[in-house]
Amino acid sequence: MKVKYLLFIIVLLAPITFLVIMKTRSNPLQPGVTIDKLLVEKSKRKMHAVSPGKVLKTYAIALGSSPEGRKECEGDMKTPEGIYTIDSKNPNSAYHLYMGISYPNSADRQHATALGKSPGSDIKIHGLKNGSVNIGKAHLLSDWTHGCIAVTNEEIEELYLLVAIGTVIEIKP
Repeated sequence: MKVKYLLFIIVLLAPITFLVIMKTRSNPLQPGVTIDKLLVEKSKRKMHAVSPGKVLKTYAIALGSSPEGRKECEGDMKTPEGIYTIDSKNPNSAYHLYMGISYPNSADRQHATALGKSPGSDIKIHGLKNGSVNIGKAHLLSDWTHGCIAVTNEEIEELYLLVAIGTVIEIKP
């Protein structure tokens, strides 16, 4: 009887707990903070905002829908690995804001050429697709991008203001 009751409580509370977690906002960074580097750990689905060698904040992320391994060519649905820079910003993209990543670099182009393929391009950090329901952190339930790095709309708004073009982004496996 105890086991059935416990299972009933778990089944009843799990969806409520999930919704609370997914809608929870993280503490925002203070305006004027300088972010020197973004460090992405693909295997942990985390992106760290770093300033003078110290992690200021960690963001949960979604990646390309085939996240294992480095991006090799256009259409492979992988998120690149390596050292890049933030090379552009667009407030009017198809996704809620974006910051462009300088992929592909020369090594990425050489690798793709050796495979007889295009390396692809247009890798970004962005929020949810414009016009979609703002589901907050629930977007983290799966890797859903075409190779980009996705955060919540609120998080991309914060990053968009605090990350300058030219900031280094290191993407680790």
